[in-house]
Amino acid sequence: MAVEKVIIIGSGPAGFTAAIYTSRAMLKPILFEGDQPGGQLMTTTDVENYPGFADGVMGPEMMQVFRKQAERFGTRLESKLVDKVDFSKRPFKVWSDGKEYQAETVIISTGATAKLLGHETEKKFWGKGVSACATCDGAFFKNVDVVVVGGGDTAMEEAMFMTRYASKVYLVHRRDEFRASKIMADRVLAHPKIEVIWNAEVHEIYGERLMKGVKLKSTKDGSIRDVPSEGLFVAIGHKPNTDIFKGQLELNEVGYIVTKPGTTYTSVDGVFACGDVQDPVYRQAVTAAGTGCMSAIDAERWLEKNHL
Repeated sequence: MAVEKVIIIGSGPAGFTAAIYTSRAMLKPILFEGDQPGGQLMTTTDVENYPGFADGVMGPEMMQVFRKQAERFGTRLESKLVDKVDFSKRPFKVWSDGKEYQAETVIISTGATAKLLGHETEKKFWGKGVSACATCDGAFFKNVDVVVVGGGDTAMEEAMFMTRYASKVYLVHRRDEFRASKIMADRVLAHPKIEVIWNAEVHEIYGERLMKGVKLKSTKDGSIRDVPSEGLFVAIGHKPNTDIFKGQLELNEVGYIVTKPGTTYTSVDGVFACGDVQDPVYRQAVTAAGTGCMSAIDAERWLEKNHL
C-alpha cells in the first residue's frame, strides 16, 4: 500500500489552505472534504470581512475559489467522510468508505458545528436574518432590533458586540440566571441597549423573504410574546467535529483538539490540527486559513526533520 506524505481530513478555509501549501511544496496531499465540502462557509451568504474580496463574496463562492486553487497545485480531492483513524503508530491509518489509507503526517481541519435551536423556522431563515456569528454578520444589522439567544459567555459577547450596530438587543435566556462569568453578565445587565428576557425560549421565527420577528414562549407559564426584530443570533455554543479522534488525541474538556502553543502540533507527533477544530476563541475564516498555512509548514518541516 502506498504511504502518502500528507492526508488532510476536512475542508473549509483551514483544510484548503493546508492543501495549497502542501501541494505547492510537492507533497501531493490527499484532502478528504467530508460531508459538507467547504465547511461552515457553505451555509454563509455574504462574507465581507475576508481580505482580498473588496466587494464581499458569497461563502460557497469563496470556498469554490479555495478548492480550485488547491486543485490547481495538485491536491487530490476526495468528496468523502473519514470515519475512523489510527494514530497509535506510523504510518498513520485513515479509513473512508471501508478503504484504508496510510500517511506519514495527518492534518486535521474538521471544524466545528454551531449548536442550533432545532426549529424548522430557524432553517427557513438561516442567512436571511438568522446567524450563529455576530462577528461575521453583525454589520448587516445596522439600526434595527435583534435577538441574541443564550446564557453563557458567548451569548454575552455576541450581545455586547451587536450593541455597536443594532438599535436594540434582546437577550433571551430560558432560565432566570446566566451561566456566564459575573463580569460579562454585569456588563450586559448594565448596558442601556440590551433588554434581557428571562425564562423564555424561541417558539417561532417569522417573516416573508427575510426574518421580521420572533415569537417567544415562557418557560414558566407557556405564554407567547411577540418581539419584532430583523436578526436572531444563536449563541448556545459550538461542537468541535472530533468524535473520531476521541482516544487518539488529547482533547480539551469540551472536545477541541489541544495544540501546542504557537504551533499546530497535537499530542501525537506527526499529526497537526488547524482551524475551528482547535480554535474555540476566534472562529473566523481568516484565522482558520492562517492556521491552515501553519499546519502545512509544520508538517513539511516535520517530514524534512524526520527524513521522510
